[in-house]
This record gives sequence, structure tokens and C-alpha cells, in this order.
Amino acid sequence: MAFTDAEKTDIRRYCGYPVFGGQPVQAFGHRFYQQYGTLEFRLNNLQPSEEAVIRTTYLTNLTQLESDIVGTRSNLDTDQAAVWTHNKNEQRDREQLFDSWRRKLCGFLGVPPGSALGNGNSINLVV
Repeated sequence: MAFTDAEKTDIRRYCGYPVFGGQPVQAFGHRFYQQYGTLEFRLNNLQPSEEAVIRTTYLTNLTQLESDIVGTRSNLDTDQAAVWTHNKNEQRDREQLFDSWRRKLCGFLGVPPGSALGNGNSINLVV
């Protein structure tokens, strides 16, 4: 079964690609980058078994991981309670886990991470 528009939106977003937009002809922007075209082609031409892997492994886990990151906001005010000590790096650790799964999705689809996901380096230099 083909991906729904909502699933495609999530996949693009998780892979770090910007919004697709709804204009029928737009002769500029990210939609004309080769890697974006590759991603769109793959999303529209996967085998049912490949779609199943993306739905059950990647979309399910990435949705939960993203929710977990947002959920850390409820822990940001506690540094220590009784013997329990809050992981001060919880949000960073969760974001790193989330981004690693996003990169695995890109790898499975055979596309480079989009500009919103970056190349995985902590420092990007433009010369």
C-alpha cells in the first residue's frame, strides 16, 4: 500500500528535508535538488515489504522518540529528588538517539540526510 501524504510528510521531515509544497510548477528551490528527487522517487516506488519496514520500524520509533524529546520538558526543573538524580543531558541524549534513527532511515532509503539533519558533524564550516 502506498504511503499516505501524512506518512510522506513525516518521512521527509525525519530525513531532514524541507516541506514539499503544493504548487504544481515551481521551477526553483529544494524540489529540484537531485537528492530530493531521489527521495520522492523512492517514496513512490518502494516494494510493499520495504514500505512495511519503514512503517513498523522507522515511523513508529521515530514518532515515539520525537515525543520523548518533547516529554523531557517535564523533567527540566528537577536536578535531584531523594536518591533519584536527573540526567542533565537527557534532552541532548534523546536528540542524539532521535537523530541517529533519522540517519538510519536516510540510509535505508539510500538518500543523504537533508539540510535540516545536517551531515552528522557537530561543527559545519563554510569556506
